[in-house]
Amino acid sequence: MAPPRLSKLELQIMEALWSSAGALSVREIQEQFPKKNRPAYTTIQTTIGRLETKKAISRVRKIGNAHIYQAAVSRNAAQRRLVDDLLALFGGRSQPVMTHLIEAGKLTLEEVQQAEKLVRALAHKDAP
Repeated sequence: MAPPRLSKLELQIMEALWSSAGALSVREIQEQFPKKNRPAYTTIQTTIGRLETKKAISRVRKIGNAHIYQAAVSRNAAQRRLVDDLLALFGGRSQPVMTHLIEAGKLTLEEVQQAEKLVRALAHKDAP
């Protein structure tokens, strides 16, 4: 099953869960946001409900009235989904994205070398 498509706020909540490497309550998730632009408790609670529906998180236990949640989708799977969605906007072509990353200085020589190494390894793996 493909990872669910996540909104910006959903990704921020997932990031809080991934960074904690454990389970958090709604309040603990809310406190992971910077004070200046922190979403309301009820906004986090509603978004968590959506994440549960999408099966991106799961409720692991209840302490008093607080439900405790953990990520059910890995950071890697969510990132892959985002990249796939981005490439779909370009008809599946990665060249425009790569060109932009290089021109914007967001792709280092080391990252290009790592990508070349990975491409070679994959080509070698697929060779008879």
